[in-house]
Amino acid sequence: MKDQILSFLKQLADKAKPITDKVLRFGGHRLQLAFASVAGLYWNLSPQNRSRVRLAAVAFAILSMGIVLGRITTVNRNVKIEVSDKALKVEKSGILELKLAGVKLNPVVYVFQTAEKVQVPVDIKVTGRLAFNAEKSKVLSARAPGRVERIFAFDGAQVNVGSPIVELYSPEFLSAQQEYLLSSKTARVLESSKTMSDLLGDARITQQAAANRMRNLGAGDGDINAIEVTGKTQTNLVMRSPLKGVVVKRSVEPGATVNSGDVIATLADPKQLWFLGNVFEQDLRLIKPGQKIVLRVEAYPDKEFVAYANYIAPTIDPQTRALLVRAEIENHDDLLRPDMYASAKLTTGMADAIVVPQTAVVRIREMRYVIVKVGDEVYRRLPVKGYDLNSKTFAITEGVEPGARILAEGAVLLNDRFAKQED
Repeated sequence: MKDQILSFLKQLADKAKPITDKVLRFGGHRLQLAFASVAGLYWNLSPQNRSRVRLAAVAFAILSMGIVLGRITTVNRNVKIEVSDKALKVEKSGILELKLAGVKLNPVVYVFQTAEKVQVPVDIKVTGRLAFNAEKSKVLSARAPGRVERIFAFDGAQVNVGSPIVELYSPEFLSAQQEYLLSSKTARVLESSKTMSDLLGDARITQQAAANRMRNLGAGDGDINAIEVTGKTQTNLVMRSPLKGVVVKRSVEPGATVNSGDVIATLADPKQLWFLGNVFEQDLRLIKPGQKIVLRVEAYPDKEFVAYANYIAPTIDPQTRALLVRAEIENHDDLLRPDMYASAKLTTGMADAIVVPQTAVVRIREMRYVIVKVGDEVYRRLPVKGYDLNSKTFAITEGVEPGARILAEGAVLLNDRFAKQED
């Protein structure tokens, strides 16, 4: 061992000799002067400081030797790389294959199904909102100048056809009542007179004109009959609902003055709504009236609402670059509300696809995978393309051939084995 160390040091000195000779040849006299100056300073130091200098010199010598060794020696080292014998094989297509030697999957947990192609609807996604059906909505407005005396129905009130909404004092309505009563009395007098029967027709025409004038002002047949029976005018005009629904918005307050045409209230039927959706340019060729639309809203994520497109706008909105599609929705359960945002699927046709339960689909970021059995102990995870048919089923359009044994239940559990070996 001693002889080996001495031999190594001799080899090291021989290799270092060219470097030391070069240093002495180009700067030897300068080094001698420097050493002499340092030696003088060294002996002037206290014993404690001289000890510190000696330690620093030893450390510097060790560091310098390490640098020299790195420059003049070459290390050849064989690195052993251990390759794990994994059962996982990653192919160029991104398909992952797993061999579970001697492992039998529990048939209760892991359920397979045979892939079969069936006809499924081809859908495009449409976003939009709900609104009152304008065909089932009415704006109640003043038909003559007047003053609001009383309000019967406030915002959100349920109303039927003929329900009172507001009560107005209107001088024009009083004038029409007086004209009707006068013509009615005149007609009765002429009916009893045999000599003036030729004027009876004119009186009846005047009476009918006065009745029509009251109807135009908002009076109903019941109001007119009451005037006929009592023979007295009514102080105020009661404006009534023309439909069954709700008061969406009340636009007047008690005591307010209104003019002819002023909006008093807006009424609508909440049982009949519209879906107003936006279809983008690339899908325009696929849509037409009568197509089925399946809607979902955030308030009821597990419930579907079915409607049918009944209107397609003739022009594209320049702001959104989308085309308006409208559909009528029945809301008999009162679950939906106007201005709710809704996502929809518009069915544009049919196509062949393999339908699997959602439990068969492994979702990793934007990718979708299914696991198929390719041998007794060999399983393969395949990337697929497709779309959700509903919350329970998924349509595979690419990635799996008919006849393949697809893992319908337990895919997420088996995928954990892929993930562990992939790591």
